[in-house]
Amino acid sequence: MNDQILGDLSIIGMRGCEEFTQEVDNYLREWRAEDGVETYIADATCPRFGSGEGKAVIRDSQRGKDVFLICDCFNHGVTYEMYGKTVPMSPDEHFQDLKRLIGAIGGKARRVNVIMPMLYEGRQHKRSGRESLDCALMLQEIVNMGVSNILTFDAHDPRVQNSIPLHGFDNCRTSYQMLKAMVREYPDLHIDADNMMIVSPDEGGMVKCMYYASILGLELGMFYKRRNYTVLVNGKNPIEAHEYLGKSVKGKDVIVVDDMISSGDSIIDVAAQLKAKGARRIFVFASFGLFCNGLESMDKAYEEGIISRIFTTNLIYRTPELLSREWYAEVNMCKFTALLINTMNHDQSIHPLLNQSERIHKLMNAHSAALSGN
Repeated sequence: MNDQILGDLSIIGMRGCEEFTQEVDNYLREWRAEDGVETYIADATCPRFGSGEGKAVIRDSQRGKDVFLICDCFNHGVTYEMYGKTVPMSPDEHFQDLKRLIGAIGGKARRVNVIMPMLYEGRQHKRSGRESLDCALMLQEIVNMGVSNILTFDAHDPRVQNSIPLHGFDNCRTSYQMLKAMVREYPDLHIDADNMMIVSPDEGGMVKCMYYASILGLELGMFYKRRNYTVLVNGKNPIEAHEYLGKSVKGKDVIVVDDMISSGDSIIDVAAQLKAKGARRIFVFASFGLFCNGLESMDKAYEEGIISRIFTTNLIYRTPELLSREWYAEVNMCKFTALLINTMNHDQSIHPLLNQSERIHKLMNAHSAALSGN
């Protein structure tokens, strides 16, 4: 690694990110043992008053430092007391705390970087009629507060970066880590066109699926979501049916790739249709597993053999109940996040880390060699 360091490294893990931040810090201290630093994690907190109002307090000086803020806006496991009631934190409140911490830094840092794995308001990225453009407003707000770079993972639509064209915005793929986790779980898996397909659950996920299909040399299929645009339920137009477009999946394992699982209803419907068409096993790659409506429907789908395994990252909060499920496999992104931080702090290009093609090819070659016994 080049000795050119932009500034002393400082990491602030927001509430709910403590475990993730600690693991990232462990990697950095291991790689940079010559620094003799006990920890790169700054002493920062966002306490609440009894009224629910909050503030940010940073006890370590951030002057001249290269600061990385790690923020999980979707951690509903974090609570606070308001008027004697225990209240789970909403994405809005996590975002407000992020702004408080940026405000507490007070422009004294040499550079402020935000790692927001799942973009706050990422699904509200475009306008249909008289609607707010919340994700674009969020990005503009934090760069106007002095943030230099924003790192996110598998953005719902990375084109939202067009709202801040003169600032750093990097959308990191989780493809390599997903595939690595899958071949560890299933070392006997045959990843070739005769035995496997990639399927997108909707037209919006086609770009991600095209990447997987191209790099693995697999056939690609997709589902078209037929929605009822005359009705609005929970802020969305309900899906009336999923129509499959693509070659036969009969006798093949199928990887369904999506950026998130919200309620899980769409994934279950897609998987059920694929099984009805003769698919062998269904593996789901979803960067973020929200499971807003609980886990019961997924439990049932697993028991009925509709879904074999669901892979999601540890980039956002996972409930203890989710971690205990047989059908769930966690994809650890701590080392990759530490690599991103270390590289940026040394003022080097992160392009080699973002371009995962070479690593995926090496992984697939090693997997094929293991299968053949070589």
